[in-house]
Amino acid sequence: MSKKPDRTPQCRDVINLVPEPFVLIDSNYQIVAANRNYCEKYDMDESEVVGNFCYKVSHHTDEPCHLHGEHCPLRTVFDTGQETEVIHEHFDKKGRSEHVQLRAQPILDDDGEVMYMAESIYCLDDRSADEHRLIGRSPVMMHLVSLLQRVAPTRTTVLLHGESGTGKEKVAEYVHHFSNCHEGPYIIVDSSTLGEQLIESELFGHEKGAFTGATGRKTGLMEAADKGTLFIDEISELPLPLQTKLLRFLETGTYRPVGGTDYKSVDVRIIAATNKNLRKMVEEGEFRNDLFFRLTAFPVDIPPLRERKDDIPALAEHFLLQFEGGENQLPLSQEVIEALLMYDYPGNVRELRNILERASILATNTSISVDHMIFEQFTYIDAKSEVVVRAPDSDELARDDSYLLSKGQQRLDRKQILNALRTCNGNRVRAATMLGVSERTMYRYVRKMREEMETST
Repeated sequence: MSKKPDRTPQCRDVINLVPEPFVLIDSNYQIVAANRNYCEKYDMDESEVVGNFCYKVSHHTDEPCHLHGEHCPLRTVFDTGQETEVIHEHFDKKGRSEHVQLRAQPILDDDGEVMYMAESIYCLDDRSADEHRLIGRSPVMMHLVSLLQRVAPTRTTVLLHGESGTGKEKVAEYVHHFSNCHEGPYIIVDSSTLGEQLIESELFGHEKGAFTGATGRKTGLMEAADKGTLFIDEISELPLPLQTKLLRFLETGTYRPVGGTDYKSVDVRIIAATNKNLRKMVEEGEFRNDLFFRLTAFPVDIPPLRERKDDIPALAEHFLLQFEGGENQLPLSQEVIEALLMYDYPGNVRELRNILERASILATNTSISVDHMIFEQFTYIDAKSEVVVRAPDSDELARDDSYLLSKGQQRLDRKQILNALRTCNGNRVRAATMLGVSERTMYRYVRKMREEMETST
């Protein structure tokens, strides 16, 4: 009697049934099995994936992600034996990045010990809509993406708070793109650019004869945004009477056009943004308390660029590709990146983009140097030489000797170094000359300062 063939399914057969990219990873970060969808996602053969380290395949790094400040799901699973979910930025074989949600589960042996981590990957970005993607993989950026992914599919009103230039409009676009109304219109209104009479008419529309000059009916932005999203930027500038009208809409979904007698009903998701402290404005009577609490159902803080400096190189490359001729742009030198990392960006991401755009214009050759970088607080373009330098003259040095080593001083302090770098627009050679030290010494000081900053965060 012939023996029946073994029909026990193999691991590969089982995991290929999983519709998402799926891998099994051991405690040493080594991938022991990967399904077909995972290999396709990262554009790699199974032989290139299995036996390789997860951080090399998905992060393109030589060490685990938790050493870069990211939450490592593998460490959580093996240390606690519990499931976990995180947001990461992954890269395919061609270097294209995307935000993904990772769902990690423990696979136990007969003794109840964690043997493997099973990881399913859910793509959060749409590469066909690259303009909606948020750039960055810093911990604060990953936390932001996680919040946005949770709130986007809901109908909850979102309040974005952040300094000027942090990208609040970009974040609002991201929420709309991943919402259930993403096929509907996305309408923007800037409350700071319109007067009280005009903004009411812009928002809610008006009927013929509502006021002098109203020769016909006007459709408001609220009606234009029906079945979509209305983004109200600088909502702190909304006049108090309009705050009342907006509150009614948030509570009832209805509003009345200027000069109208009947209420209209529309299906609109509201996203608001401000760079001001609305709570303080409530206390000072400049903003309605009830509207404040309606808007803060889901408040989101957009981090300033100085709190996510790890994202600066990726943002810089992204912007350079957007500029004219960007496809031919060479990678930024380490010296340029160091100069970018030393600056605090009071204008945030918008200022970084401006700095890089001007640098790309000034760089008449094929590369960008530190001399092309304009840090707005400290420098200007010399019309004669076209060199971006603001070195102090002798009178300035006489008035302020904080750039120089005091007599008998053996070490530079942080203030002296920063002052020199700012004055020299991040150029270490000129800063070293100003301080009377070698370029090598200056480099050591800069590196030590960066290490101290990284340690303190």
